[in-house]
Amino acid sequence: MGAKGRGGGACGGFTHHESRRLSDVESPESVGAEAARRALRRLGARRVPTQRVPIVFAPETARTLIGSMFDAASGDAIWRSASYLAGKLGETIAASSLTIVDDNTMLLPTGVGGFGTSPFDDEGLPSLRTVVVEKGVLRNYLLNTYSARKLGMKSTHNAARGLAGAPGIGCGNLFLEPGELTPNEIIADVKAGLYVTSLMGFGTNLVTGDYSRGATGLWIENGQLTHAVEEITIAGNLAEMLRSVSAIGNDLVFRGSVASPTLRIDGMMIAGA
Repeated sequence: MGAKGRGGGACGGFTHHESRRLSDVESPESVGAEAARRALRRLGARRVPTQRVPIVFAPETARTLIGSMFDAASGDAIWRSASYLAGKLGETIAASSLTIVDDNTMLLPTGVGGFGTSPFDDEGLPSLRTVVVEKGVLRNYLLNTYSARKLGMKSTHNAARGLAGAPGIGCGNLFLEPGELTPNEIIADVKAGLYVTSLMGFGTNLVTGDYSRGATGLWIENGQLTHAVEEITIAGNLAEMLRSVSAIGNDLVFRGSVASPTLRIDGMMIAGA
């Protein structure tokens, strides 16, 4: 969906909805209205000065951080020592409020399976629910039988394969457990910061944890969303970012096999004007 301002500037907005049952899919009108709302709120976007501030990730951007955690906790990266999480089982790696689960057996509130739900993995092992991070402590890596054998551990039944070749490692329904705050309550507690609505590029170094991505969003001033922001980069280190999680929303909704509620991380760097 596109929008054009009085000064001639144009921008776009995007959203989607999907479900495993047609009856659960939102109407085209509601999806279109949300896409139009997102396009309109981007009008008049500008850069902000370089600074270190709290950043609030909308669910669609927060889920990419959970995806990076999957990559870092994948057995293939661990046995190759290509992840900063190698050798850290049982250690505190995140804020105590943070719990990440991979549940291949999950049923959604509608009664149907999640996007990643299946009776078994791609090596024929029965599906499991695996807690990856529990209250900030790294409890499990995600393993198929090959990576488990390399590490002297047991498979977590996370084998995944395409149409040909040996099985790799995939997630089922991977999600950050929701908190108790609404997104509005999280934003209202930010004096000055950024609400990130979209990200660009692939900027996570799994070996070091360094994180840097282009971003667009809305500036937060005294707990209110003010103007749109673009042409900036946000940066940090994944290990430090997870320890700096200060608020988790209650708005967990699955629009794919990886999901997260709204997430606030304090002390990230914005590279702007």
